[in-house]
Amino acid sequence: MKKIFILLTMLSLGAELTAQSRATWIWYPGDFEVWLSNRMQNRRTERGSFFPPFWRMDSHFVLVDFHKVFEVPAEEQVELHVEGQYNVKIDGKGISGYPRTITMPAGKHKLSLKVFCQDRVPAIFVKGKSVVSDSSWLVTYEDKEWIDASGKASDQSGTTWLSAGSWNFDSSSTPPSKFTLATTPQQAVKTEKTADGLLVDFGKETFGYVKLEGLKGQGRVSVYYGESKEEALATETCETLDHLDINLPAKKYTLTSLTKAFRFVNIKFDSGISLDKVSMLYEYLPVADRGDFRCSDAEINKIYDISKYTFHLNTREFFIDGIKRDRWIWSGDAYQSFLMNYYLLFDSPSVTRTLLALRGKDPVSSHMNTIMDYTFYWFLGISDYYLYTGDKKFIEQFYPRMQSLMEFCLARRNASGLMEGLPGDWVFIDWADGLSKQGAVSFEQLLLARSLETMATCAGIVNDKDGVTKYGKLAEDLKSRLFSVYWNEQKQALVHSLVDGKQTDNVTRYANMFGIFFDYFSEQQKQGVKKNVLLNDKIQKITTPYMRFYELEALCAMGEQKHVTSEMKDYWGGMLKLGATSFWEEYDPSKKGAEHYSMYGRPFGKSLCHAWGASPLYLLGKYYLGVKPLSPGYATYVVEPALGGLKWMDGKVPAPSGDIKVYCSTTEIRVQGIAGRGVLRIKSKTKPSGDRLDVKSLGSQIYEIGIAPHSTVKVKYSAL
Repeated sequence: MKKIFILLTMLSLGAELTAQSRATWIWYPGDFEVWLSNRMQNRRTERGSFFPPFWRMDSHFVLVDFHKVFEVPAEEQVELHVEGQYNVKIDGKGISGYPRTITMPAGKHKLSLKVFCQDRVPAIFVKGKSVVSDSSWLVTYEDKEWIDASGKASDQSGTTWLSAGSWNFDSSSTPPSKFTLATTPQQAVKTEKTADGLLVDFGKETFGYVKLEGLKGQGRVSVYYGESKEEALATETCETLDHLDINLPAKKYTLTSLTKAFRFVNIKFDSGISLDKVSMLYEYLPVADRGDFRCSDAEINKIYDISKYTFHLNTREFFIDGIKRDRWIWSGDAYQSFLMNYYLLFDSPSVTRTLLALRGKDPVSSHMNTIMDYTFYWFLGISDYYLYTGDKKFIEQFYPRMQSLMEFCLARRNASGLMEGLPGDWVFIDWADGLSKQGAVSFEQLLLARSLETMATCAGIVNDKDGVTKYGKLAEDLKSRLFSVYWNEQKQALVHSLVDGKQTDNVTRYANMFGIFFDYFSEQQKQGVKKNVLLNDKIQKITTPYMRFYELEALCAMGEQKHVTSEMKDYWGGMLKLGATSFWEEYDPSKKGAEHYSMYGRPFGKSLCHAWGASPLYLLGKYYLGVKPLSPGYATYVVEPALGGLKWMDGKVPAPSGDIKVYCSTTEIRVQGIAGRGVLRIKSKTKPSGDRLDVKSLGSQIYEIGIAPHSTVKVKYSAL
């Protein structure tokens, strides 16, 4: 028995040493994300012209100090790999030159590197037996270590140190500066000869490099891209194109220099050019699906599958808006991608990369993407990230950046303490004809209130007691004012805006539907909003999937899944009937033919693959399978299935400790739980039954059943 114990102890220590000994590239937190976003967001072209973003772009810190104190069991050799110029110190004593290996003596020692790099992010990879680089290292961009005339160094008490940033660069040969997305070859499904070239169809929306195979001769090759056949053929008005000047005496293949979005490619070439074949390299972020959904309705299944494909196309270095046009990180678009991610991929690094790229650096000089509401969505993204992942470290590390951004917002309130657009502010809300942005818009106040609640929560995490009090009171005061100045009892709704301190007569869906799933309304107010706004066809309709996302969420939160099923089939099913292979930026069923492709005053301005079009991923996971975290990291959670008119559904929702699996029909429910403690909440005509179930009645034919950690619950019931 003693030998077994010793063996297990040795195995445990060996496993611990292995876990501690994995080296990875590290950098100043947030800097790789800023650097990478600059590269990605400046790849946009419009008909061959460079088209950069119109907001401030920050940069990485060019000089960074890295250090960590190690307990070294025995003298060891340590490899050093560095992006930039650097010096190395052991216990404050410098080592000459740029060493690639150093000797770390046994005992307690501090290893420090100071790195300068202008064109890339200063980064290090340190690998020894016990001395390795990882996120436990401390970093700063200003060490404030000065030496006085006597040679004495300062104590650095004024230096702010943060934990190093890292991702998955776990080999010395793959530094952050070499990061690229993965590619794989794909073939066209159809190629037609034209008078002066080829029209190539890849069968569905895709993204990557066009590959011209067997290319020979001298002259020009022009490539016109189209998300539709009409766009590819419209050489004068298609959104994206490439011109390649060729001088190849023998057959070779050529790749386009930049990635593009397309389904169709129209290739035109001079008479002196010959071309055998056109294929492509599909570019993607390798990340696996963890969530899934299947049900009795074949059209809903197809909507789910196309939503998945749409989401994957827009999940790249970051969560982007759309693959054809902007290819930028818009905070409002990204926020919806975060939510969809939690029900399909649960890829936390993609969330944090995007949050950090959006936030950039201090000082704050404008709203995020210049849009007021997009600043607030960033705070909402922080709140949801903590709820779904339980990642306190991220909150602790970046709380100061939250504070400075919130102070910027608070300083821009009007004399009445409300957010109102100032010069340089874009009050967006949604693409909607005639939507007024004048005065203090109720929707913006609602988002600010939720953002302040997020700040109060984060202040509690970092033990900022003054912040808890400050932000909590600001949130409560704003919510109280929201209802005293915007709620109209006669209309049973929040009015759209205040102009010169007076309510406008206009009621829109935006603030009202957010108020429902923020749970800001009383039950009576919810019912009033549901009847007078959400189900009222006289209120201006929403035509973008962007705001349909929230409209349908509000209806689901009110138990209207059956209505939402019909809406999904009409709206997303409408795009499928028009041949969509990914979901669009906007869909108006009243349009005909190629009118569907126009937007922004351009015949093909609309994106036919937009991240916000994939919202059924979120709705079906959260409000049909009914899986929601109740406390951070799914320590506790609820499963509240709602068939919404379906006969059965079967799926899974990812969580930090595993996947929650749910099957539901009109007579049976099965739930396979995870490490946390869950509760199954169901509506049933009869009391649910099953083996060893503790069924609790909540009244109104609602019942709860506990889900113990890592257990499976099987229930017989009678659906309402």
